Amino acid sequence: QVQLVESGGGLVQAGGSLKLACVASRPISNYAMGWFRQAPGKGREFVATISWRAATTDYADFVEGRFTISRDDSQSAVYLQMNSLEPEDSAVYFCAASDHSPLGSSQPWAYDIWGQGAQVTVSG
Repeated sequence: QVQLVESGGGLVQAGGSLKLACVASRPISNYAMGWFRQAPGKGREFVATISWRAATTDYADFVEGRFTISRDDSQSAVYLQMNSLEPEDSAVYFCAASDHSPLGSSQPWAYDIWGQGAQVTVSG
């Protein structure tokens, strides 16, 4: 079973940037990867997904060009570069892996493996 560990979260001022990393315990080249987030009292929300071999990416509407998902299969890692952060972006961010949806997905049920989450707090 692949295990995922997120890092890179923290406290940042509005307008600032953070880069989240998700490192897997085994190769993930055959997995599509996704980032989701969950704010207190809210459900898990899709942020971005990247397909197997990085052929395609997809983003939630609220991203509006501020975030970039990427992957480095040689490092078994996926990243989320977040720029122009807003207080509304504050949440726990989770990475996830899917071995049966190669193009990626915006739906949490499409993912089989989840990390433990990384807290992102944006102060206004």
